[in-house]
Order: sequence, then C-alpha cells, then structure tokens
Amino acid sequence: TGGPGSGKEVAARYIHARSDRSDHPFVVVNAASIEPDRMEEVLFGREHPDRPPQAGVFERAHGGTLFIDEVGDMPYGTQSKILRVLIDQAFIRLGGATTVRVDVRVISASNRDLQREIREGRFREDLFHRLNVVPIEVPSLERRREDIPELANMFLEMFAREQGLARRRLSEGA
Repeated sequence: TGGPGSGKEVAARYIHARSDRSDHPFVVVNAASIEPDRMEEVLFGREHPDRPPQAGVFERAHGGTLFIDEVGDMPYGTQSKILRVLIDQAFIRLGGATTVRVDVRVISASNRDLQREIREGRFREDLFHRLNVVPIEVPSLERRREDIPELANMFLEMFAREQGLARRRLSEGA
C-alpha cells in the first residue's frame, strides 16, 4: 500500500529481483487502466478458433511475478476469478476449454483503503486475505525526506550519463 508515486512498483521489482524468480518475467498490469469489460481478457487471455491463443498477463508471468497495480479498481466479478487462480494456479482463457496451469507470484498494490472497500462491499474479503500475506506500506517521499538528496543525486548522474552532460552537484539548500 502507499500513495500515488510512493514507489510501490519499485518495491515490487526489488522483491522480484532478489527472489528465486528473478530469472523469469516480471509482468505489470494496472487494473485502473483496463476497461472493466476487457479485464478478464487481459488477465487470462483469449482463444480464437482461427488464430493462435493470446496469452494474458498470468500466462506471460509464468515462473515469475505478476504485479497488479491498483487492485482495488478491479471489478468485483473479476475478483472472484483472481481468487480462484490464486488458489488453483490455473484458469481457462476466454473462448477456450483447455486449463492453463501457471506458477506465478502475485504482488498487488493499491492506494485505496481496502479494508474500507471490503466494508462497503466493493472488494472481496477472501481475496484481500490471499493478497495480504506480507503487507508492506511504502511511505510517501514526504515521510522519507532524508532520501531526497540521494534520489536527486541518482537522477543527476543518470541524466549526465544518458545525455553526455557534465555531472552537476546540488547545494545542501537546493
């Protein structure tokens, strides 16, 4: 959990990079940016009678990590299907009949208060408990002011290197 821009995806990438899954895919999906009627196709893929199957994000993340950002924006009906995948590690693509088995670590993030969403009937409590195994709060930069000089220096070095510019320094006041 954490506010917008707090670095939730960075934290998820850090966990993935230091895990035994680091040699496998890290796939990101932002539930807030997907139209509700396309959510299941994006997650589980689709089978067409005249084309090869389209893999969804669960399948593309096989062996690795799937990061679901803004999980609180996921339609309620889709939440039960995500729960089933977390339990069974299997699903059926839209339009298909074959079970697809996956081995995926799911890391989810939200800037919503999911406990309140549960009380108000917008988020499944059983899904919350499956996702909330190791809760991590990523504090905002406002609460980590001591990190600002290090972050600023990192960006200055990156821009100097990428753009071939001379390295600049910031004063303590800046």
